[in-house]
Amino acid sequence: MRHEIIIRSLQEIDSAAKEFLEEIRGHKLIAFHAPMGAGKTTFTTAICRCLGVEEDAVSSPTFAIVNEYRTGTGEPMYHFDFYRIEKISEALDIGFYDYIDSGFLCIMEWAENIADILPEETLTVTISVAPDESRTISWED
Repeated sequence: MRHEIIIRSLQEIDSAAKEFLEEIRGHKLIAFHAPMGAGKTTFTTAICRCLGVEEDAVSSPTFAIVNEYRTGTGEPMYHFDFYRIEKISEALDIGFYDYIDSGFLCIMEWAENIADILPEETLTVTISVAPDESRTISWED
């Protein structure tokens, strides 16, 4: 089944993130696919706000590859950015499987760079940018 959420402005991003979390309930491995500047980190930040993560804790893990946050319930969640990954071994070196096998939410940006090691149950989510600058979040399950 195809799902789609349209975000017409930044004022709608928190409600879109809440709707997204409700619709993906049960999925723990989320891979965002989008061009540079489409809003992957911005949408991840909105998801974090909905989960009670302190907003100043959220940042793009481009250089660190992974950031760990604590949700409002105290559970960890992991935010990956594989933009700079050139070899699968680099993801494995940070303990990738330990994170994704943890049972906690893992949000991945640029996951196409590690596509060969993504588990089958990974939910692939696409963010598209329309000419009017609105964003469409879409996925199939």
